[in-house]
Amino acid sequence: MKAAVVVFPGSNCDRDAARALELATGQKPHMAWHGDASMPDVDLIVLPGGFSYGDYLRTGAMAAHSPVMREVVARAQKGVRVIGICNGFQILCESGLVPGVLLRNESLKFVCRSVRLKVENNTTDFTKGYEQGQTVAIPVAHGEGNYFAEAETIKKLEGEGRVVFRYIDNPNGSMNDIAGIMNEKGNVLGMMPHPERVAEPLHGCTDGIKVFESLLKAVG
Repeated sequence: MKAAVVVFPGSNCDRDAARALELATGQKPHMAWHGDASMPDVDLIVLPGGFSYGDYLRTGAMAAHSPVMREVVARAQKGVRVIGICNGFQILCESGLVPGVLLRNESLKFVCRSVRLKVENNTTDFTKGYEQGQTVAIPVAHGEGNYFAEAETIKKLEGEGRVVFRYIDNPNGSMNDIAGIMNEKGNVLGMMPHPERVAEPLHGCTDGIKVFESLLKAVG
């Protein structure tokens, strides 16, 4: 599987994502700079966590208009798989690749800890390595992870099985305990928890590596 990790000014999880991809696929991903107008042909694009452009205006708002995102959006529309993690999820929302917005945490405090998630849909390219309804432990680290969307959008996400991960112990106040969603085509996933931070035994947990292993199996 050929993959690319997009690096924005302020990204701080790009190398973590690259490490997880290398563990899962045996290949080093292409590191795409935010100012690049193009990238090599890849099967997967990762938008990593961090504080792109210092989170000015709104989280992910400036990154959504960077040159590389025009290419990411075009690739996603053609069916290339894209995963946005934490700040990457915020960028996906701002780019219109997934619906909704990420608001300030209900507590108005930055939350950094391991949380329990339920795998709501294990039929996606991102979750085939998990069992349906499986509980996993994956850390979060965000100040704006409170997922919000209009009632009709929430109803659609739930009805179409597009809620992929759900918080068991909601750390931010997200509607319906939503931790991760995908687009209508099923090739774009946005999630606030960081699977790349629990990808190998040295992390004390390997619950996150199956996200990347699932993608490898899906691509073939």
